[in-house]
Amino acid sequence: MIFTILLLVLLIFILTNRWRSKREPPVDKGMIPWLGHALEFGKDASKFINRMKVKHGDIFTVRVVGRYVTVLLDPHSYDTVLEDSGSLDFARYAQVLMERIFRLQLPHNQLAKSKEMMKRHFAGINLAALNSTMSRNLHALLKAKAHRNQKDWKEEGLFDFSYSLLFKAGYLTLFGGEQNNNRTDPSTVYEEYKTFDGLLTKMARSTLKPEEKKTAQSVQKKLWELLTPAGLTDESGSSPWVHAYRRLLQEDGTDEEMQNRAMLMQLWSTQGNVGPAAFWLLGYLLTNPEALVAVRREFSQISQMETTTGTPLMDSQVNTPVFDSALEEALRLTAAPFITREVVREKILYMADGREYLLRKGDRVCLFPYISPQMDPEIFHEPQKYKYDRFLKQDGSAKKDFYKGGRRLKYYTMPWGAGTNGCVGKQFAINTIRQFVYMVLTNYDLELCDPNAQMPEINASRYGFGMLQPEGDLPVRYKPRNAH
Repeated sequence: MIFTILLLVLLIFILTNRWRSKREPPVDKGMIPWLGHALEFGKDASKFINRMKVKHGDIFTVRVVGRYVTVLLDPHSYDTVLEDSGSLDFARYAQVLMERIFRLQLPHNQLAKSKEMMKRHFAGINLAALNSTMSRNLHALLKAKAHRNQKDWKEEGLFDFSYSLLFKAGYLTLFGGEQNNNRTDPSTVYEEYKTFDGLLTKMARSTLKPEEKKTAQSVQKKLWELLTPAGLTDESGSSPWVHAYRRLLQEDGTDEEMQNRAMLMQLWSTQGNVGPAAFWLLGYLLTNPEALVAVRREFSQISQMETTTGTPLMDSQVNTPVFDSALEEALRLTAAPFITREVVREKILYMADGREYLLRKGDRVCLFPYISPQMDPEIFHEPQKYKYDRFLKQDGSAKKDFYKGGRRLKYYTMPWGAGTNGCVGKQFAINTIRQFVYMVLTNYDLELCDPNAQMPEINASRYGFGMLQPEGDLPVRYKPRNAH
């Protein structure tokens, strides 16, 4: 028995161990055979990667669960990864995550086709129609939450307030049709979704405990059932995009069960980041009075113009430089996706400063823009602080020139990804957040329950999965503006 265990350990060591060649980035295998740095990486990826950066510099390779991952942290060199679709593949790792999180299997080329289709539905007149529908749904949901004749303050956690409202509005806009005609109550979908979202990082890392696995499977099945009508018939009230996506799945020969699983993936991809982003923005505004005053002043001018013209300007491409800067600063501090590629062919990675490194076939490459550029003190002075006007010039226009090593950066924040990881629904998401914050700050009195409250800590397990989420919540109170 002991001999068998020793033989197994030796086999694992031989299969997962390797030595660095002179042409490769520094390799840090960790102390635990096969697992490597998996435990530290999963617990707090930002803290771990920062530690590795101090030790090895802006490029290094780490062992994680038997795989070798090269982490690149030089934003000047990101294009050498983002623009290489020959040696580096996005879809393979995406398919791994689809299987783990959504139990979904789709043809290899389906992701690219669905993304191209999505681009058509989230631009031009289609985008304008989505903006209008979203505005209508947000208005109805906010009105139902706080009636005009309500005089008393209503207390709630800001994260739950933001996430629930934006999720329900997004679900109605894209998947469920008009609220009063919808067969599936968006509140029911949200409650199931919250449970699913809470287990998402463990599903992605395959670290669910037995009871959590049962819960995950149960909530997945419930959500598949709730999403079954989406895009099937005209009566479902789904958006043209959902109808087109359902047709694409059918044309590819995807069976009905996998179609519903794909709908859950799209529900998460469209609703998983907007609510948290709005929370962080409102939270930073409420805890930074100067920023709140500046954004409210800009919104007040727009409100006066709407009253004069009778046109809902927030549905269109209205110019809001102060809000845009405040939002970009909130995203800089709280958007932390990994941009990952599978190395499908041996590649020489050419760094911007002239260094060259060999990437082995079968490894993965990971960019983590949260550390650099977004939290890089060489690029942003006092990067841990929220400064609403960080992305504004003195004349009030947008500031886009930031530097590292004396060179202007192409990527100074990357909350929306880039390249094939770029978010197709970026403009719709920005419009939605702006509409929501505008409605809340214009029509409601919103304040902290505790005037001295600080922003909650970040849930460190969410690094790598888009928008971060808080550990706990920020208690606020609100009532309609005309209630005195």
